[in-house]
Amino acid sequence: MATGKPKASQKPRKGPYEDPGCAYCPPTVRACREGEGDVRGPGFCPSKVAEAAIEDSLEFYTDSFVRRVAQESARVESEGYCRWTRVEEICAFAHRMGFEKIGIASCISFVDQAYTLSGILESHGFEVASVACKQGGIAKEHIGLKDAEKIRPGGHESMCNPVCQAELLNRAGCELNVVLGLCVGHDSLFYRHCKGLATTLVTKDRVLAHNPLGALSLAETYYSRVWGPQRPSKPPKLPKRKRQR
Repeated sequence: MATGKPKASQKPRKGPYEDPGCAYCPPTVRACREGEGDVRGPGFCPSKVAEAAIEDSLEFYTDSFVRRVAQESARVESEGYCRWTRVEEICAFAHRMGFEKIGIASCISFVDQAYTLSGILESHGFEVASVACKQGGIAKEHIGLKDAEKIRPGGHESMCNPVCQAELLNRAGCELNVVLGLCVGHDSLFYRHCKGLATTLVTKDRVLAHNPLGALSLAETYYSRVWGPQRPSKPPKLPKRKRQR
């Protein structure tokens, strides 16, 4: 039975790239979809610059929990492909995993949506715990911010506390946590500290109605300001080359 594991006979390749550069893979290639990355992939393809890491990563799937998460994720993807909303996918995945308690980590601005989501999850038989980012009402000065660094200087402004969000959901015994609009960086801290699995339902972008992909889709027109000062005059076709150490 095919396992998708790289052949033991494969030898490390020498070339100009040391880091994978999938972002530069031409749309006419994308050879990994057909399992041909080691043959048709460009020089910066992970199948060519990170064979050992790919093979090593497969060892993680020998863990029964990791393997089951991967399997059920793939089954949900297949069954609901282009048919289910992400909310439906979350419910289906949690059911397939046998989870009973789900946590919601929301921005204070998304509490109304968290209320709706909590009701939906409960209607599917799940127990739900929810924590907003500002819980505790701890002043931003506690983490060393100055008054001038607040959104609205001159008064109390509660810090976002994603570490406590994670801890509260950990203590509640949540097996799956749903992130609802946490800020950049705050979401990172939440993911780092939560013990249960975590998935994102909403990624905050106040400017683009919480559709951050819009900045990429319109990067050449309305949102060209996203480019930095080192933007090349012509889009490069290859990643920056770094010689093998």
